[in-house]
Amino acid sequence: MNEPFADFDLSDFWEDSDYARQEYVGPAFTDLDVARVERKLGYKLPKSYITLMRTQNGGIPKRTNHKTSERTSWAEDHIAITGIYSIGEDKTYSLCGEFESSFWVSEWGYPPIGIYFADCPSAGHDMLCLDYRECGPSGEPRVVHIDQEWDYKITLVANSFELFIRGLEDDDAFET
Repeated sequence: MNEPFADFDLSDFWEDSDYARQEYVGPAFTDLDVARVERKLGYKLPKSYITLMRTQNGGIPKRTNHKTSERTSWAEDHIAITGIYSIGEDKTYSLCGEFESSFWVSEWGYPPIGIYFADCPSAGHDMLCLDYRECGPSGEPRVVHIDQEWDYKITLVANSFELFIRGLEDDDAFET
């Protein structure tokens, strides 16, 4: 089986900031920590998610935009993210932290279709989710954008987490 990101340089992926370290970046984790998080969430994390988090456990990417094939409330042709959740429960923005998936489902009414792993600049009005509807809880989920402002419209962003990460672009890719 291919190793995730084998031909993709992740060494310059993350933005360094006090805010990211305070809210997103969790401590290093073990395989037991991953198993505990997966049990709590009820889903197996994509191998590519774990691989990326081993470079830095959560944070704010330098590239925060991804093309979409249809309009969202954010833009005509793309979505933007604020940060990617760490594996663990230590940070506000960690998979089992204050804003874990169950929070988005119970408090905001988001559909229970997987793991909410990235927030957007709208402060909760749209989110990114690892969507396990087609693959089941142990399969390879797709990445979808869910738009609370548009009656929880689901838009496919990428067919896998690795493709999502590979597809992130700078702001200037979308300037007209």
